[in-house]
Amino acid sequence: MRKVTNKGRQTKQGSADSGVSLRLALAQVNGLVGGFKTNAEKVKSACAQARKVGADIVLFPELIVTGYPPEDLLFKKSFIKNCRETLKKIAPYTRGLTAVIGFAEQKGKHLYNSAALMCNGKHIGTYRKTLLPNYGVFDEKRYFTEGDEPVRFFLKGAQIGLTICEDIWGESGPGKTLSKDVDFILNISSSPYHKGKGKARRQMIIKRARSYKCPIAYVNLVGGQDELVFDGQSLVVDAKGKIITQGNSFEEEIIFAEVALSPKNRKPVARGIRSYRAPATLSKANIKKVPQLPAGVYRKKSEEEEVYSALVLGTRDYIHKNGFSKVVIGLSGGIDSSLTAAIAVDALWSHNVIGVLMPSPYSSKGSIDDALALAKNLDIKTFTFPIESAMKSYDSILKDAFKGTMPNLAEENLQARIRGNLLMALSNKFGWMVLTTGNKSEISMGYCTLYGDMAGGFAVIKDVPKVLVYELCHWLNREREIIPKNVLTKEPSAELRPDQKDTDSLPPYELLDPVLLRYIEQDLSIEEIKVAGLSKSEIKRIARLVDLNEYKRRQGPPGVKITPKAFGKDRRLPITRS
Repeated sequence: MRKVTNKGRQTKQGSADSGVSLRLALAQVNGLVGGFKTNAEKVKSACAQARKVGADIVLFPELIVTGYPPEDLLFKKSFIKNCRETLKKIAPYTRGLTAVIGFAEQKGKHLYNSAALMCNGKHIGTYRKTLLPNYGVFDEKRYFTEGDEPVRFFLKGAQIGLTICEDIWGESGPGKTLSKDVDFILNISSSPYHKGKGKARRQMIIKRARSYKCPIAYVNLVGGQDELVFDGQSLVVDAKGKIITQGNSFEEEIIFAEVALSPKNRKPVARGIRSYRAPATLSKANIKKVPQLPAGVYRKKSEEEEVYSALVLGTRDYIHKNGFSKVVIGLSGGIDSSLTAAIAVDALWSHNVIGVLMPSPYSSKGSIDDALALAKNLDIKTFTFPIESAMKSYDSILKDAFKGTMPNLAEENLQARIRGNLLMALSNKFGWMVLTTGNKSEISMGYCTLYGDMAGGFAVIKDVPKVLVYELCHWLNREREIIPKNVLTKEPSAELRPDQKDTDSLPPYELLDPVLLRYIEQDLSIEEIKVAGLSKSEIKRIARLVDLNEYKRRQGPPGVKITPKAFGKDRRLPITRS
């Protein structure tokens, strides 16, 4: 784990002789759901690093002990028992520190999303999350009971409030209550990524700090968990909303900061706030000379780089956390399989990625050449399996059943299913995970084949609209050609029949994607959607195809969420409907 810091810039809240200086460590770590031993080791390592630099407080993400989100594992008594026992094992790791550690707490019949306040090796207090999100990918009210009591603790003369994730998103949440009585607010979080989320989150925290007139330290989870990916971007802001330090996106690291506080002389007030006192037996007392915080660099990413980083990390963690090391991808010479292969190489290294060319009589020489050029650019091994003989075998088997009919989608889809069978054969034989290559635009419209190009273990770009696919590929080529130029310029085609083009079945993607954005992500009605270049009847047809193909999407593999509303947890519509 890389140690990173931006040199702490002291806030102008008090003079050196009257103020309090707190040294923080924000452990932006990559947890594993159900990986109690792994997660405990992460805590142990981060605490050791925090002690070395004389940190007063170390923060860990929400539910780091269990991993996030644990979902229905929370219903298993053995899971909760493991969580409880792991928390006890973790306690000694916090000697010389005050630590805030997220865990699932069983109290009688109730289960809470809680933060353990550990001090000098002892569990001295607990805060229970008050605001439980129940929208989008979140379903916390299914599992947890709401906490009803704000919590603060006293350290070195300062009063510090505890919150968990959603508590700070709600403008009038517990953070507002605490701000009247504390000098500093800590927030531990597991906030999943989508495009633009980091910026929105940062602006929200700055707004809260200004509103509360109180500095805020926010630590966020990093890493992939099924279709979710967490971006980190932990930060500390002062009472004026100025960023003191900030963590990088999609990187596991520890971020350090020095925060100057000027504790207010308040009279005790009865606000229903539970209070704890952290003993002053912290790490600085055990260090003869407190070391200077190591310098680090926050690197701002463009939107394309941020999305690409999310896809890479989400893919890497899904493959590795599920026990795989190698992947296999069907290379068509098209832009979707090209982007998928590039992401896989950056996630797993080229020697762990295998490309398979499966040309049919309808595959152009240009597409074959483009697939081989991509493989050369990425330095990946390839197999070539022409499928004409398999197509003829299917024709022979089905000739009596298909007698008197004209070739149509059935024959086209057979090609996709032959290819899916070949990829799955390699997967079964060698233990390689198949990565599917469909994008969000195609999957939205059902322009994909069940048990064909949808067959696989992980759908890397299933939440990436087609126009964004092109933007990511152009960004990849900014310094050298990775995606062959011809792939970027030729007209998209599935090449399942002579002279086929995507536009035979779909509107141009630059017109289709805005409709899909409005219908799927913004939930607008057909009457509300207006896109220049498309008639109302075309928009109605698009919406109808989106609805009709829910059954296909239910049977597809998971993929990285990068838009505000992805298929799956985000969008739960019935298959059978009027």
